[in-house]
Amino acid sequence: MSTMPAADDPRRDQARDFALQALGLAGGRFEPASADASFRRYFRLSAGERSWIVMDAPPAQEDCGPFIRIAALMRDAGLHVPQVLAQDLERGYLLLSDLGHQTLLHVIDDANADAQFSDAFDALLRWQKASRPGVLPAFDEPLLRRELALFPDWYVAQHLHKRFTPTQAAIWDTVQKLLIDSALAQPMVYVHRDYMPRNLMLSSPNPGVLDFQDAVYGPITYDLVSLFKDAFLSWPQERIEAWARQYWLRAREAGLAVRADFDEFFREFEWMGTQRHLKVLGIFARIHYRDGKPKYLADTPRFVRYVRGTAARYAGLSPLLRLFDDLGLIEG
Repeated sequence: MSTMPAADDPRRDQARDFALQALGLAGGRFEPASADASFRRYFRLSAGERSWIVMDAPPAQEDCGPFIRIAALMRDAGLHVPQVLAQDLERGYLLLSDLGHQTLLHVIDDANADAQFSDAFDALLRWQKASRPGVLPAFDEPLLRRELALFPDWYVAQHLHKRFTPTQAAIWDTVQKLLIDSALAQPMVYVHRDYMPRNLMLSSPNPGVLDFQDAVYGPITYDLVSLFKDAFLSWPQERIEAWARQYWLRAREAGLAVRADFDEFFREFEWMGTQRHLKVLGIFARIHYRDGKPKYLADTPRFVRYVRGTAARYAGLSPLLRLFDDLGLIEG
């Protein structure tokens, strides 16, 4: 028997019908599985002990093509990703294999984090070792600048209702250049772009990898810093550094072109994180004010803490502390 929520939702109904037809089923339990910060939604269709995931990606806002291509690329690299079982690109629906109900975010804690992150390193290293230039879009200077521009355009202007003074604008320009130059100086690999516990599934083999449709070819530290400094979990700095060192040693053993000096690698890791965290502050403000999704804005204090913590550790980024002070971003 189908589960029919009361609210009128034509796309949900179309997604259910698409999946049932593709599977040759007369009915089944159909319910929300998850949603993300984009216009995509996910439903779980269950019939007996079997289950599948249906992606609803409205074509006017989302393109299923990258998901299909990158899923194949990841599978070829040996990663555990959903299989695309059926597709209706004209209407924006995909039928996917179900990797389970628990994300790494649901289960990770102080006791199991070492083992869980070790598995995450295994998958990340396989992904990075498969890297080839010219396959994925380049995470280049224009893209880095567009991402950083989200901070003044959305977080500062829309959320704080402020505009940079000439002095603040000069600081921002200096910091942008430092962060972009550091990112572009790194070895380039395949980048998931949102490789965090919420997008890793507890599964066999572990982990299952989700939400990879925005993958690019970019800096080698990007996915690693996403793993440890995300929107939902914060870890002690000493533990982050120990995990980063573990990854660095394994990356060197795997033949990846990480820096020979760990301190330089870790500096790049931290500065890459600062670029990402400034971008996320802007994105979460945009999601709130443009898209009407307020819950993400509640996580911005964590990213203010990340930025301030890193800026305090490096003289080159100390102007960013002054800028945050001027903007009133003192308590994160």
